[in-house]
Amino acid sequence: MRLSLRFPFLGMALAIAVVFSLAAHAADKIHRVAIQVDVNDPAVMNLALNNASNMASQFASAGEKVEIEIVTYGPGLNMLRDDTSPVKARVTAMKQSIPTLSFVACAVTKRGMEKSEGHEITIVPEATVVPSGAIRLVELQEQGWSYLKP
Repeated sequence: MRLSLRFPFLGMALAIAVVFSLAAHAADKIHRVAIQVDVNDPAVMNLALNNASNMASQFASAGEKVEIEIVTYGPGLNMLRDDTSPVKARVTAMKQSIPTLSFVACAVTKRGMEKSEGHEITIVPEATVVPSGAIRLVELQEQGWSYLKP
């Protein structure tokens, strides 16, 4: 009889330990999201920025961490060009308010634009230039990042 009374308590203790372990693990989890922008359309870029802002806010309010990377290539690179970006001020403001948000510009696209336009192209200071935007998206997904295309 004594032995049978111990097992229910042992089972409850084990269940409680599992719940606390899962909760602790969830709190340590970092959500990682890659957002693709490959069109020269301010509405699409603003949607990507809205998505990033909303995710950062929602995860923060749930006490969870998130890293967001907006990857631009092809015509989408115009969104991070210092001379053509219609959302440059918003990119600056968002980078300042969301430290885990990063912007990436494709070097392949940048070189192509420079060749066709005959001059050097400057990218906004908030962005990092990577060898290839498309490859960057592949690498992030291979590392377990979630993918979003607005």
